[in-house]
Amino acid sequence: MDRLVNTVRPYAWGSTTAIPELLGQAPTGEPQAEMWMGAHPGAPSRTERGPLNELITADPVRELGERAAGKFGPRLPFLLKVLAAGAPLSLQVHPDLARAQAGHAAEEAAGIPVDAPHRTYRDTNHKPELICALTPFDGFCGFRHPVEAADRMAALGVDSLKPYVDVLHAHPEEAALREVLTALLTADPDEMAHTVAEAAAAADRLGGAHAPYAMLAHHFPGDPGVIAAMLLNRVRLQPGEALYLGAGVPHAYLEGLGVEIMANSDNVLRCGLTPKHVDVPELLRVVRFEPGDPAVLRPEASPSGEEVYETPIDEFRLSRFVRAEGAAPTDLTTPTPQILLSVAGRPKAGEVTLAPGESVFVPAGETTELTGAGTVFRATVVA
Repeated sequence: MDRLVNTVRPYAWGSTTAIPELLGQAPTGEPQAEMWMGAHPGAPSRTERGPLNELITADPVRELGERAAGKFGPRLPFLLKVLAAGAPLSLQVHPDLARAQAGHAAEEAAGIPVDAPHRTYRDTNHKPELICALTPFDGFCGFRHPVEAADRMAALGVDSLKPYVDVLHAHPEEAALREVLTALLTADPDEMAHTVAEAAAAADRLGGAHAPYAMLAHHFPGDPGVIAAMLLNRVRLQPGEALYLGAGVPHAYLEGLGVEIMANSDNVLRCGLTPKHVDVPELLRVVRFEPGDPAVLRPEASPSGEEVYETPIDEFRLSRFVRAEGAAPTDLTTPTPQILLSVAGRPKAGEVTLAPGESVFVPAGETTELTGAGTVFRATVVA
């Protein structure tokens, strides 16, 4: 197996302390948002044998196994991260596979450079995600029922929100959500900035369930995403709980430390809470306007002690082992590639001791045994 040396991405929304604390390092004072583990070309993990993406490209069957290489091609189909949000991330959705392929082809035909700020589809893949909380983790996920959103808006007492409140009461649910989100994202920017300022001031006075919107407006003054967030469910995960985010589900993370796994893609459509490009027509093609409570996942334990977070896709499978002192060894040998990440204790993968935040890549078929006390996340594929 290969011990991984991983890149930490310093995005502005990152916590300055959470990842250093996990790694047992002193904070630098700079944001540390995401630690990437995998073979993404933007920041591949490094090993003593070379960058992980180059190892896989050179011999995909050896590294990935015949089944995974045959199913997903010569690439690791997932990216594992430790994500540390110290401030809100953008409100966003991801496309399904068909839309990603069609959108990418259209932008290629139009000659839009892949690194252009207004480019939407940077690759041909979908980007389902799973976030598992290591600390209490706050965010928004999926649409709430329109009447609930209307009540949240109406309580602010802002006259310019009344038309949205009326639509949310008067229309069928999916049509109402579509109409209001479209109106928010296409409104006159100056008028919307005034609405957001009034709403933020009212939310600050009310506090409680309205406090997050005042906080969003502090970070993103005048942004229509502040109002759009009122259409969404507020979610607070406890450690060990997770959310699966499929195609078209709007979401935004607010604060917390978690383990995130996703299909290897950069395709993001933003709805707000960002200075970046918002492609409204394409966004409206992708968003699923389906209200309902977010499905919080809790792991299902197996006889081996592996706790699995069940998801409906094959590009990744995330599980964890919470091992006590003296626990029997666990055989992790599998015909698919895997990354093992320690988040507590000092367990051993084979002969490699893993302190919190340390990880290894295990090529397909390599004999691997987990011993010692601690908590280990296991990322692999379904093939």
